[in-house]
Order: sequence, then structure tokens, then C-alpha cells
Amino acid sequence: MENTVRWGILGTGKIARAMAQGLRDAPGAQLVAVASRSDAGAQAFGAEFGIERCHGSYQALVMDPGVDVIYIATPHTLHAENALLCLAAGKHVVCEKPFTMNAREAQAVVDLARDKKLFLMEAMWSRFLPAVQEAQRIIASGEIGVLQQVQADIGFVANFPPEHRMFNPELGGGALLDVGIYPLSMAAFFLGPVSQVQALAEMGTTGVDEQVVFSLLHAGGGTSSCACSLRAQTPTEMSISGSLGRIRLPNRFYKPDHLIVETMDGARRVIAAPHLGNGYAHEAIEAMRCIRAGLLESSVMPHADSVALMHNLDTMRDQIGLVYRSDLSADQA
Repeated sequence: MENTVRWGILGTGKIARAMAQGLRDAPGAQLVAVASRSDAGAQAFGAEFGIERCHGSYQALVMDPGVDVIYIATPHTLHAENALLCLAAGKHVVCEKPFTMNAREAQAVVDLARDKKLFLMEAMWSRFLPAVQEAQRIIASGEIGVLQQVQADIGFVANFPPEHRMFNPELGGGALLDVGIYPLSMAAFFLGPVSQVQALAEMGTTGVDEQVVFSLLHAGGGTSSCACSLRAQTPTEMSISGSLGRIRLPNRFYKPDHLIVETMDGARRVIAAPHLGNGYAHEAIEAMRCIRAGLLESSVMPHADSVALMHNLDTMRDQIGLVYRSDLSADQA
């Protein structure tokens, strides 16, 4: 098929499985290859999803001539390294969130993609879901007036041992990078670039942030109030409020299947907006649309957003005193 885009997945963990399932619901997507750090891991994943070529190294995947685009599904400490490897080999890249560990890494990845004239996109899947796109359309219509404020939270009780990636600083552990990226990215999606940020955190025994609240001032006007937690089961809702009403993304705003519109005159309506399969197909569909059109980035999740959001996270981590090995220079590390 002329319009078929051949995918490879780098990594074989939970998020890799989610994307492998999602690609089944993305028209024109063909999952042809997978890579693990071991032959056994790649073969097991390949058997589960019916993948022809199972590579026992990341290098073998990026050198596979039958792959057009690679989805990076490794822990975020490896995102920059893996993305640079793929781009250097001439592959388009869709990289799981958070894009990298810091803004310096993010800029390096973007620079190489532009230099190589390859498509690159952060896989912030929530932005591409039908409910979120519908919310954006309603905002653009003027129905809820001038957008002024976003409120969002995300939290769950992470019952994991200290060495788990959620709490391990060597694996980029902590609430901000793992789940805080959702309210941050979505607030910026609706209200635009962040000009000022202020964060407060409760740190855990392993030295990473376990609860964070942060406030955002947006360059084009408006404020956001966000929270993320690895200690509490929070409502995980988002409210997008304007001068004439509000839109609510209730109950797991990062994966909504409906939205609620409430206006100042008391009107209220619920809009169903189901997603395909597990929801991961939508970011793949957008990536393939861009690749077929010869675009180097998506307007839904542009390079500038990914770099700017990492700058915001860097600022917040500086405020709460969270430093990762990737932040240090070679002599410091």
C-alpha cells in the first residue's frame, strides 16, 4: 500500500505495548519491527503482537531499511540518547513524553531532526484525542468567551518500592516528569506558552518529588493552577474557564471520552467524543499525516512547545531542588 507507514518500536515495556495496540487502530499503520536490549525480550514482544522483525539491539532497529518511523518507548532518562540514535540513522521519530530530561537535551534532539529534515514529535497523546480537539474547537468558536484560567490535577497512590522508576532518581523518578507533564502540557495547549512558573513540592525519602503544586502565568494572558501527586488519588480533572463559561474534562482528563460545556446562562451539555481503541491511535494518525505531507513537525505538538515545556520543568525542578544526573556536566557526573 502506497500510503502505508512502517513503524518500529524501540523498547518493550508497558508504554510500548500500549502503542503496539494503538497502531492496530490507526489506518495505514504497519508495525513491522521492535527492538529490545536482548533478543529474548524482542522475540517475546514480537510474538505477542505478530511483529516480523525482532531486533536484539536498538542499533539494529535504526539500521533496519524497512522501518519509516520509530516510536521511542524507553524510560525518559534514555529519550534523548535514543532519539539522537534514530535521527542520525535517518528515521522519523515519535518520542514518548516527557520528551527528554531537560531543555538542553530537547533542543539537541530538535536541532538534529531539523538538520536531517526528519519528522519529530513528542507523543503527548492527550492533545490528539477527539475530546481535547473538540474542546479546542469550542474555545475557538467563542462560546465560552475569552479564555482566562485552567485548573488541572493528576494523582495516584504509587505503591512501589524505592528502587522503582517512579521513585528512583537515577531513572528520572518523581511526580513532575512522570505525571505533572500532563497538566503542564495541556494548560499550555489551551492557554499558550508559559511566561512564569512557581512550584512547591513535598520530597520523598529517595530525593525525588512526590507531590507538587504549580502555578503558571501564560504569555498571552491567563493563569493555570496545577497539581500532581504520587501519594494521593486525586479527581484527575481539568476545567478550562472563560469569560462566558467553562469546559470540563472530568475523570482522567488525560484520556477523556466526553466533555461538559457549561455557560453563564445555566446551559449545560455533555458531548460524547470517544477515542479509537486505547486512544494511542490518534497521535500515530497525526504523525503519519505529517510524514505523508513531508512536514517536519505537528502543529498540535510542535517542537517549540516540547522545548519550552522542558524549560518550564527545569525551572520548577530548580525551585524545588531536584537535580538529575543528566543535568550535570561530564566532570560533575
